[in-house]
Amino acid sequence: QVQLVESGGGLVQAGGSLRLSCAASGRIFSTYHMGWFRQAPGKEREFVARINWNGAYTIYADSVKGRFTISRDNAKNTVYLQMNSLKPEDTAVYYCAVDPDSDYKYDYWGQGTQVTVSS
Repeated sequence: QVQLVESGGGLVQAGGSLRLSCAASGRIFSTYHMGWFRQAPGKEREFVARINWNGAYTIYADSVKGRFTISRDNAKNTVYLQMNSLKPEDTAVYYCAVDPDSDYKYDYWGQGTQVTVSS
């Protein structure tokens, strides 16, 4: 079992920055691929970014490419999402998730953290 706790959300003006954190506990974090997702009101959850187990490989949704950076610190069992140049359309609840089997299926999810970007 893996427990995930997100933090770092909040209210920010357009053009601002936030850094989200996701602390993991339970099994061996350093072997897992991790992802960030988001869900805006009235919309389906969407993929934001993914990082492989050692941080060497990352992928991003086109909507955040060049503005967001996913990273991880395996010594701290934590994955981060640095969000720059935020836009009102980035407003959503952000979730981190674990892909333990490297099959792009995320089996464990955090409770989410709210990000609100004002115009």
